[in-house]
Amino acid sequence: MKKAIFSWSGGKDSAMALHTLRQEGAYEIPALLTVITRDYGRISMHGIREELLDMQAESIGIPLEKIYITKSSTNDEYERNMAGALERHKSLGVETVGFGDIFLEDLKRYREERLAEAGMRGIFPIWKRDSRELANAFIDLGFKAVITCVDSKALDGKFAGRFYDKKLLSELPGTVDPCGENGEFHSFVYDGPIFKRGVNFNKGDTVLRDSRYYFTDLITNTTLISLVSSKGGT
Repeated sequence: MKKAIFSWSGGKDSAMALHTLRQEGAYEIPALLTVITRDYGRISMHGIREELLDMQAESIGIPLEKIYITKSSTNDEYERNMAGALERHKSLGVETVGFGDIFLEDLKRYREERLAEAGMRGIFPIWKRDSRELANAFIDLGFKAVITCVDSKALDGKFAGRFYDKKLLSELPGTVDPCGENGEFHSFVYDGPIFKRGVNFNKGDTVLRDSRYYFTDLITNTTLISLVSSKGGT
């Protein structure tokens, strides 16, 4: 069986694409790759704490490889660090990388060009599926997710922290893609058919960053205890 590593964001499109890839059964998946902002210990853009990412990967049962960038990272830094990871996997016989992209042609082209430089190719298991059909299929399969980041230029910040369900889909403005493919929102998947068990978390504060992005913090029980202790709680 051929090997394919998978670009993992922790969000619903990644989860749906990984599930689809596994169901097809054509590839062994030896690793998940995730970009982490080292200064914050969080998944870039999604804002998810690193320990929750670890819990996801452990429940999925696929080893996780973290690619670290700095908070002031340039595209050159990102590409250099990613190229190093791809080179390591290429030396182990991996020639394919999976992604959860749906319809952004320029993003797909960018990925394919970078992979070609590394002597690899990309696969896109949910490419060109209808966004609304895909969103409903995600929910019908038993996946569970929460909105962690909202771009207030595209969507009201009140959607941050809400669970991704059919009620939410029915309330999204017509200008917003049901999967948030244009960057309107990002999510964290905490249960579903790819997980051995659900990932437990508590909702923390929702804050506005850069006068634009609303982030809802998700906190593990261990982090919650630490935060309470630091505030003098018992």
